[in-house]
Amino acid sequence: MNKVLKHISFLMLLFSAISVKGQAENDLKLWYNKPAENWNEALPIGNGRLGAMIFGNPSVERLQLNEETIWAGQPNSIAHDKALKALPKVRELIFEGKYKEAQDLATSDIRSQTNNGMPYQTFGNVYISFPGHQNYTNYYRDLDIQNAVASVSYEVDGVTYKREILSAFKDDVVTVKLSADQPGKITANILMNSPFDKTDPVSRDDVIMLDGTSSDHEGSRGGVDFEGRVAVSTNGGSAVSENGSISIKEADEATIYISIATNFKNYKDLSEDVRSKTISLLDAARKKDFETIKKDHTNYYQKFFNRVSLDLGESEAMDEPTNLRIKNFSEQDDPQLVALYFQFGRYLLISSSQPGGQPANLQGIWNDMLFPPWESKYTMNINAEMNYWPAELTNLPEMHEPFIQLAKEVSETGKETAKIMYDAEGWVLHHNTDIWRITGPIDNAHSGMWPSGGAWLMQDLWERYNYSGDKEYLREIYPIMKGAAEFFLDFMIPHPEFGYLVVVPSNSPENSHGGGEGNASITAGATMDQQLMFDLFTRTAEAAEILNQDVEFVQKLNGAKEKLAPMQIGRYGQLQEWLKDWDDPEDDHRHISHLYGLFPSNQISPFRNPELFEATKVVLEHRGDKSTGWSMGWKVNLWARLLDGNHAYKLLNDQLSLVGSDGGGSYPNMLDAHPPFQIDGNFGVTAGIAEMLMQSHEGAIHMLPALPDAWKQGSIQGIRARGGFTIENLQWENNEIKELKIKSNLGGNLRLRTETKLDLKKLKVAKGENPNPFFRINPIQQPIIKDKSKTTRPDLPKYYEYDIKTEKGKTYTFSAK
Repeated sequence: MNKVLKHISFLMLLFSAISVKGQAENDLKLWYNKPAENWNEALPIGNGRLGAMIFGNPSVERLQLNEETIWAGQPNSIAHDKALKALPKVRELIFEGKYKEAQDLATSDIRSQTNNGMPYQTFGNVYISFPGHQNYTNYYRDLDIQNAVASVSYEVDGVTYKREILSAFKDDVVTVKLSADQPGKITANILMNSPFDKTDPVSRDDVIMLDGTSSDHEGSRGGVDFEGRVAVSTNGGSAVSENGSISIKEADEATIYISIATNFKNYKDLSEDVRSKTISLLDAARKKDFETIKKDHTNYYQKFFNRVSLDLGESEAMDEPTNLRIKNFSEQDDPQLVALYFQFGRYLLISSSQPGGQPANLQGIWNDMLFPPWESKYTMNINAEMNYWPAELTNLPEMHEPFIQLAKEVSETGKETAKIMYDAEGWVLHHNTDIWRITGPIDNAHSGMWPSGGAWLMQDLWERYNYSGDKEYLREIYPIMKGAAEFFLDFMIPHPEFGYLVVVPSNSPENSHGGGEGNASITAGATMDQQLMFDLFTRTAEAAEILNQDVEFVQKLNGAKEKLAPMQIGRYGQLQEWLKDWDDPEDDHRHISHLYGLFPSNQISPFRNPELFEATKVVLEHRGDKSTGWSMGWKVNLWARLLDGNHAYKLLNDQLSLVGSDGGGSYPNMLDAHPPFQIDGNFGVTAGIAEMLMQSHEGAIHMLPALPDAWKQGSIQGIRARGGFTIENLQWENNEIKELKIKSNLGGNLRLRTETKLDLKKLKVAKGENPNPFFRINPIQQPIIKDKSKTTRPDLPKYYEYDIKTEKGKTYTFSAK
């Protein structure tokens, strides 16, 4: 009897161990117990260039496919000289307070006279039909973001079928493995189609192929030629291509290879040999079996993904399908869903933005339409920049490279726009661009008359230097920074009423103000523009000093910076959005552009200008929490910068809720809902979660700056701080640091800020300004306060600050006292 009990106990322990291991392996999977019924339930895979959405229907699998360079139109410029004639009159009307007239004139005479940018377009679909698989049981599908592989499994007539799908990083094809647990059971038909005209598939030997050309749009003829090819290899059975389809019969397993290419070389050159590229990629991939492709793919992917891990704890909620976890997140304890969402954002960035390719657009690389919402372009007044907030912070700097390349390219096309439209030196970028790198204003002037896209881009490029300390990179981007600054030195003029140097015409992105009559956004000297100019002039001057260049130009920049308008606190105690106190407490607009100075910039501080710090809270309280998905993603970061972890966590709750009628949130596949789908919210929240745990913008590395009560204990490894520091391990319990391990990649002073008292064996109490130049604080002008009785000061906890001199390449470990 004892032997039996011991045997049972052993089996129970063994089963428990297997279950725990299985659970651990499934921590980073989105999984579901039914097929996707629509696109917003399908699961995204991508290798930067090729994307696919996996639906997982047992009887007919749909792979909706994208190639990152399939865009309507062809190389073009929208610059025109009609704008130059209209500019003085538009400015005159603005200064006279005739904002609606000014906006109407800007719409008719400054806006693009040809097109409003080109849409990103789908390639089409590959369908795999399985006769007799309508009635199935034991259904399961997932997206394994630890390995970047999607899978589907189910049972029909006692046979278990499985599909594995990936978009191969190394072999640059989408590939699918079909298998079953009994031999000879794989029978399927493969079809492909596309919504473009004249794209019927045909058979060529053992391959099916489809080709076409992107759409004409707004007078620009479609110029992107594309081609897709599908081939199959089988173990056992047969595969035959005829009449534009491939039939697999009675195979033990089958591997499907999908190759797509275009004639796109760069934004001004469409001379790539599309057929040669498609064939060569397909032929090379077919020489490898699925497991070899998968191994190479996963090894490449994990070089990036495995740099960072996050543990916030586990709960029984992990046993539920992902759609139910999202639905119930606000009502149950599910900290691991936050960690999954964080890592899903990193997965999406790796999958949609690879070195040498295009940057992630408004939908990353995933789009099932020919004319998607907002054309799935690059919206430069927040959304495109938000896509890259996690890049440096969450240790994915290589994924940042396509966005940096976009900056280089728009700095080239923007020179023509600056000269023709405004007779200005340097280069300009307005609120949108596309694959052809247009830089002029588009849409109506209410949203499009915003010439400050280049300034925000330069903030993003500077951050890469701040994290890496790479002087060669700084030398490479300095001419771009200088060109952006040169434009504004020419374009800005003194405000006739206030005397400040202002950007005019412009707007506080997409938000109407209370001046004049009608729905006008056009203005002079919006707060966000003033903040952007402060950063652009400051950082360009700093770059020039580091590189020992352009002494006289630095003097010009510093002189112009002194003439900028200071930030103002208005009659409600709010940070003003405009030069005039037009703010409305009932305004719940999704854009919160004047809070750029708090995040992603570092102009607003609880230590240096506490009244401004509190004034930003008033703005956020007026705007409210619930909004579009990307707006809530921005607010997570803003509340983290406000050192309010519980409010940041409340925004996480709002984001991690199934999208409904009251605003944004998440779709069942965890993609962000504006609605409709926009990927920026995913990236914004990923950055926000990291900002809740570590910040490095305010003169020190601040550990656990916005830790919510819900995260009593946890750990994070691998995130990066400015100044070349890597947080190799941050572990906390009961809201206090238990262990902290930091690697210094550049050397220099390490200043720590924490609520936890640390052991002083290696540390000394910090005094004065941080001598590390990467933590330099640039003082802003004193804010103008309309009514001091409306201002407050933050109630901050007691912080401890410590310094330690570090050596390049060494790791330092700290613990609580």
